[in-house]
Amino acid sequence: MSTFSVEEKGSAHYYGNYTISKEGSRNMARYDYDLFTIGAGSGGVRASRVAASYGAKVAIAEERYLGGTCVNVGCIPKKLLVYAAHFSEDFEDAAGFGWTVGERRIHWTRLIANKNAEIERLNRVYRKLLDEAGVTILDGHAQILDPHTVVVDQKRYTAEHILVATGAWPTVPEIPGSEHAITSNEAFFLPALPERVIVVGGGYVGVEFAGIFHGLGARVTQVHRGQLFLRGFDDDVRAALAAEMKKRGIDLRFNTQIEKIEKVKDGIRASLTGGMALEAGQIMFATGRLPNTRALGLEKVGVEMNGKGAVVVDGYSRSTASSVYAIGDCTDRRNLTPVAIAEGRAVAETLFNNNPTRPNYANVPSAVFSLPNVGTVGLTERQARERYGKIDVYKTTFRPLKHTLTGRDELTMMKLIVDQATDRVIGCHMVGPEAGEIIQGLSVAITCGATKAQFDATIGIHPTAAEEFVTMRSKLPEPA
Repeated sequence: MSTFSVEEKGSAHYYGNYTISKEGSRNMARYDYDLFTIGAGSGGVRASRVAASYGAKVAIAEERYLGGTCVNVGCIPKKLLVYAAHFSEDFEDAAGFGWTVGERRIHWTRLIANKNAEIERLNRVYRKLLDEAGVTILDGHAQILDPHTVVVDQKRYTAEHILVATGAWPTVPEIPGSEHAITSNEAFFLPALPERVIVVGGGYVGVEFAGIFHGLGARVTQVHRGQLFLRGFDDDVRAALAAEMKKRGIDLRFNTQIEKIEKVKDGIRASLTGGMALEAGQIMFATGRLPNTRALGLEKVGVEMNGKGAVVVDGYSRSTASSVYAIGDCTDRRNLTPVAIAEGRAVAETLFNNNPTRPNYANVPSAVFSLPNVGTVGLTERQARERYGKIDVYKTTFRPLKHTLTGRDELTMMKLIVDQATDRVIGCHMVGPEAGEIIQGLSVAITCGATKAQFDATIGIHPTAAEEFVTMRSKLPEPA
């Protein structure tokens, strides 16, 4: 791992082997650009725009679509499909409030067309933002030739700094018949909604698409090789979500793997461990993503990569080649869009604003837009016990007010984890409607070091689900 040193000498800051003056001169006699960004996803766009705002001359190359995974085949279209899926429950729940809802059915092609129109609008927004910032946009595949040279469509460009922000790409394991499977990339553009879907995988994408397909009317089986999905999340969160998904009628198959896939008349047949088989119209693998770093020429310039192909970087996102930086999912650190954006800004601050900045990865909140939602920030109970030893745990499970009239058997789960020594709240977890919206606010409190006493002193908003986070008073007994 390369080290990153900063030393101030007179009117300039010295960063490793290169210099940036306080006045902002960029040694432009030697290079076409101060910064050349490869990949116009959220992180690459943020880095490029911020760098340009500090006076840098910036180019950005993108071979697919502006906005990257998040805008095109990730966060945004996925959330739109989650909204669509939730209407099936809303229609059912309306009767409890006196509404009569007539015949209803999903027009999949209309939904996808409307989703596509919104994504195209966002693509135009991203292009406009880059244009207005003065960033040169190059459409095409970029490859690094040497530490300061990039080629796009056979045209060479030189740059003082190169930033790799190429994200990650979904993968399908090499099993017999894997060519018959799709990933989330293709799921966003299916010509029709399958009547039956098998979703393979137990991460964010797997549980989210299981809820999407089910909510839109498909019969869904989710297959996961582990004992319970969402590895890395709090165990109570994982168990609560599994229980709610089962109530909805999703067929969860844990400790199970797909051994082979065969094409049949009406779709596919998937052979499972244990000799069982399932037939479905479609099978979608959500079993992981790999850093999108192939065919970039990184090896030519001495950029170290790990076994997954992720770029190895230091705390300032600099690779082992001093002129090459990398951010976002291609580094496989915290693979979340807001984290990539923070890393992009940090690189721009470091290189072009004389403000060496390291992203803060503590207390990064996250949400899973499953049905119901998951929201979390801070440590899980297991992590907290390993780090702090003595902790207090508060947990509540309740039926939301809305469902006292709908009759729906849905429970919300909330959990707080507190360090006994300092009384600080070090973990906050929720499974239930709008969990992401609620946890976002609480993440501010946890980032500020709020104590359980301060949570208790906060007056809740009644009647809301969120007020439960400031009214939990009874600690759970210590595990036996």
